[in-house]
Amino acid sequence: MGNATTADFRNGMVIRFNNELYTITEFHHVSPGNWRAFVRTRLKNLKNGRVIEQRFRAGEEIDEVRVEHQNWQFLYVDGSDYIFMNTESYDQQPIPKDMLGDAIKFLKEQDEVEMLVDGEKIIAVELPNFLALVVESAEPGVRGDTANNVTKPATLETGAVVNVPLFVNPGDRIRIDTRTGQYVERVK
Repeated sequence: MGNATTADFRNGMVIRFNNELYTITEFHHVSPGNWRAFVRTRLKNLKNGRVIEQRFRAGEEIDEVRVEHQNWQFLYVDGSDYIFMNTESYDQQPIPKDMLGDAIKFLKEQDEVEMLVDGEKIIAVELPNFLALVVESAEPGVRGDTANNVTKPATLETGAVVNVPLFVNPGDRIRIDTRTGQYVERVK
């Protein structure tokens, strides 16, 4: 754990704030006319995934947490634990379902994820921003229902249900934004 100031802020930086670990997702230096400058931030709690907005005085000291980014591969589910393997050391580690949050609905075996590690302790699991998944089932699109940007629900190979455009059919590979859970494009 090292000390940093608000001038050192960058996206993705992990800090300890109110005895919890947060990652900085967004920050803006603000200096209103005759008031003191401050930094407005959006912080994501690494434990529960909640996003908060917080202001820091310009130059305020913050506890920065040095974390290591490691690549891990998802192997299988064992009860309520998800088993991952470090791609460098081949160590296997069970991760509780609640630590993965909503990301588990897009996770399939052999997918690679990035884990944030503080010493020997895994503090967060990050999926790639985009994953290509196969559509298992989707209702057929009806021609003529296109007055607006019309979507239909589709079930993916992982069991997740997302809204997709009418032209997407079962068997198609589509790209999903894992941060929002939304359809991005059809993959060839």
